[in-house]
Amino acid sequence: MILHAYLARRFALNFAGVAVALGVILALVELIDKLGDFPDRPIGDVLELVALQMPWANYEILPLVVILASVALFLRLSRSSELVVLRASGRSALRGLMAPVTVTLVLGMLAVAVGNPIVAASSKRDHDQTNRYRGVETTALAVAAEGLWLRQGDASGQTVIFAERASADLGTLFEPSFVEFAPDGTPARRIHAATARLGTRAWHLEDVKIWTLGAGGNPEAEAQRLATLDLVTELTQDRILDSFGRPRYIPIWDLPGFIAQLEASGFSARRYAVWFQSELALPVFLVSLVLMSAAFTIGHVRGANVGLRVLGAVIVGFGLHYLRNFAQILGENGQIPVALAAWAPPVAALMLAVGLILHLEDG
Repeated sequence: MILHAYLARRFALNFAGVAVALGVILALVELIDKLGDFPDRPIGDVLELVALQMPWANYEILPLVVILASVALFLRLSRSSELVVLRASGRSALRGLMAPVTVTLVLGMLAVAVGNPIVAASSKRDHDQTNRYRGVETTALAVAAEGLWLRQGDASGQTVIFAERASADLGTLFEPSFVEFAPDGTPARRIHAATARLGTRAWHLEDVKIWTLGAGGNPEAEAQRLATLDLVTELTQDRILDSFGRPRYIPIWDLPGFIAQLEASGFSARRYAVWFQSELALPVFLVSLVLMSAAFTIGHVRGANVGLRVLGAVIVGFGLHYLRNFAQILGENGQIPVALAAWAPPVAALMLAVGLILHLEDG
């Protein structure tokens, strides 16, 4: 028990040291980047954007922090011959790794349970503030059981859009209704179409019916029918998808309800489901990185062998991280099942790391 507490404390200190060092470097890089993007903004606004960006930046490099902290720990234990003493006492290598693995598992669960909601709130706030400083209007979008609601507008007025269904990429709306409002807020025109396809700076409507709304008159009697109609818009597909909410903008505790609401409304929730399952698998992936780093560095290291082993551990760690991201992309595109995309890389990496340790160690 004393040995496990000692190893856990050493690993936690290494993890904290690496996290702080990389966090400071990231903050300086973000500060320079934001100063270049917003040279006319007060320094307080720039620092606010940097502070809002830092939770996501640190969350994103969490696997790298785990790799470097693990390599530093096992190299120090090897050089001080503490691992030799551990083996001489009759303990296996896997048993000696229980403390770092447990600490990593706890840190991973805390990152998902506590860090993820913080990242979601700060990232959404950073997105909105950045758009406001750039003078870009944030597109309002809402998904309800009856369909999809959008808002677009400029100095000439606002337009509220409702559609019963939409394509997976949100580029085509089915049975949409456009209600145009004048600058004073009074409704001016209502447009209904069979489909609305988002093109370059315009909605392309088909099978259109137009009602003119205003004082006096009978809108239904004066309604017009057109085969096609183009409505000017500043919306782009990227802006709609962005306002729809990137998966990291939604706290993990709210994702199951959000996914269910999307599916009930007839929209694809695959990328949110992949992100949700990947977040649940994050602690397992971090544990696999610790074991993989151990497989490269817990042996006897001397001279030039040290650099090669450290380089190998870092390269393999980055390779596993890339494989995990690649599997997520395949899952989001529907080429592999959601569970396979999220859980296969962490579980495979964990089994590979354990196999390497059992092969290289006599424990």
